[in-house]
Amino acid sequence: MTGPAEHDEWMLDALSEARAALDHDDVPVGAVVVDAQGTIIGRGRNERELRHDPTAHAEVLAMRDAAATRGDWNLADTTLIVTLEPCVMCAGAILQARIRSVVFGAWDDKAGAAGSVHDVLRDRRLPHRVEVTGGVLEGESAELLRAFFARRRSTTR
Repeated sequence: MTGPAEHDEWMLDALSEARAALDHDDVPVGAVVVDAQGTIIGRGRNERELRHDPTAHAEVLAMRDAAATRGDWNLADTTLIVTLEPCVMCAGAILQARIRSVVFGAWDDKAGAAGSVHDVLRDRRLPHRVEVTGGVLEGESAELLRAFFARRRSTTR
């Protein structure tokens, strides 16, 4: 599935960030935060290995970058575009930042929190809900992850 043309364009930027994570042997996940005018105000890629930080997920780093750009933690009028469905930790951070919408590429059937395993972002029991669009450039996002884990498995045998 592809979304509106701008979703595809932003996802290409997120995929570029994901590929950059490979430089430091991190799982290739990338994210961008886009404001209401369609300008990218935050970028991030997985840096858990690089920073030795379990919270250094692409989404968290992109939101930190966007908040620094704005000088405000409240990102209510923004969209987060990420190559992999957010996990529970990232979903919580997305809710805390008041992100309006999330667009993601590949579904994560092991740890996803935007509709596959959990649906934290749209949980009606919580005070904030997020518009979610999944599967944007899904094939490209999933292939990047498949290739990474295939290489990792082949070198650990």
